[in-house]
Amino acid sequence: MSVEGNLTIHGVTRKVRFAVEGPTPPAKDPWGNTRVAISAITKINRKDFGLTWNAALETGGILVGDEATITLEVEFVKA
Repeated sequence: MSVEGNLTIHGVTRKVRFAVEGPTPPAKDPWGNTRVAISAITKINRKDFGLTWNAALETGGILVGDEATITLEVEFVKA
C-alpha cells in the first residue's frame, strides 16, 4: 500500500509517495488503550527542496549525498 501527499521542506512543497507497511493488528497497551501502528518510507532528492549546501572532503568525496530517506513509525490510539 502507498500514501501520497505534499511534503514541505525549507519552504518548498513537492508531492511524495510513501510505501506503507501495516497497520498492525489492534493491541491493548498497559493502560488499556487500543493501539495500531504503521511504518512508511520514501526517498527524496534534497536538491528538489532547495537544499544544495555541500562541502568537498579532503579524500575527494562530498560531505552530503543528494538522496535522503524519510522513515515514519506511527502509532494510533483509539479515542
